[in-house]
Amino acid sequence: MNNKQILIYGAYGYTGELIARKAVARGLKPILSGRSAAKLQPLANELGLAAIAISLDDEDVLARTLRDVAVVIHCAGPFSATAEPMMRACIKSGTHYQDITGEMAVYQQAHALDAEAKAAGVVLCPGTGFDVIPTDCLAMALHKAMTSATHLTLGFDSDSGLSPGTAKTSIESLGVGGAVRRNGKIEVIPHGELTRKINFGRGEKFAVAIPWGDVATAYYSTEIPNIEVYIPMSPRRAKKMQGLNKFRWLLRMQWMQKWLKGKVDKSVRGPTENQRAEQKTWVWGEVRNDRRGERRVGRVVTANGYDVTVYGSLAVMEYLLDYKGEGGYFTPSKLCGHQLVEKLPGSGAIKIGID
Repeated sequence: MNNKQILIYGAYGYTGELIARKAVARGLKPILSGRSAAKLQPLANELGLAAIAISLDDEDVLARTLRDVAVVIHCAGPFSATAEPMMRACIKSGTHYQDITGEMAVYQQAHALDAEAKAAGVVLCPGTGFDVIPTDCLAMALHKAMTSATHLTLGFDSDSGLSPGTAKTSIESLGVGGAVRRNGKIEVIPHGELTRKINFGRGEKFAVAIPWGDVATAYYSTEIPNIEVYIPMSPRRAKKMQGLNKFRWLLRMQWMQKWLKGKVDKSVRGPTENQRAEQKTWVWGEVRNDRRGERRVGRVVTANGYDVTVYGSLAVMEYLLDYKGEGGYFTPSKLCGHQLVEKLPGSGAIKIGID
């Protein structure tokens, strides 16, 4: 495995650095990469690794750089701007691609590149972190338990804070609204429009639908045509969320986005190692076939979302280093099987029942 080169792009970001450090602890020597040489070099020196500063603006130069790389773990957001050039460069260079995005648009773009990736024998597998390994694997397991399901609802409950990159991604969605899938099509809905009570695994809680990546990926994994994703939220906060709808036009403005992301840079820090160790995540899912009156519920408990992202990314990377199958777009569960989440440190077994 050590003679198959790995490149981590965005290695000096919060999650990219965690992945780099864990890779080194496993005896790997990834190339560290990103846009800023000044930010890359201190980490590369500390870990004794090679570093390459490179822009994503020139696809041909990027493809030449990746020519001898087996797998890229892409960690540099916002992925809405960075994922497509990296995916296209990987297709040109014959390099397998994975990333840690939770952005729906990236999953849709990767799905659109499926034919090109297949022709090149390249795997495109975005979402190899907490977005969306646990929910995607649970969705696949639930679908296997009820292949006739017409509705899939997913959700998760966690005390974890946001990293700067995740916070910035959330800001990008403020001006768009929520999202669900109805009859196979993604529909934009107002913030806070859908609510329900859910027992994610530690008691019933009020919950609100959010535009999580599974609205795209769970459909690619299961073909279930109706999909919603929820997180717990107080009714008071949900009311405030609904109040954002009248300002979505303002929240889409470039200057407003820049101002809000600037506040993130000044105030948001990712959780510490001790905080991550204490913060588990409860993942829940439900499949239904209302015509038949059938319902199944599934749950799995995982480690903190950022630890899931680190271990999940490395697990998919190791899988791809020995991969002999065809290329194309894959969700994590389609590539590695729904048991992937159960193999990650801190995860329990997927449990499926009627409640």
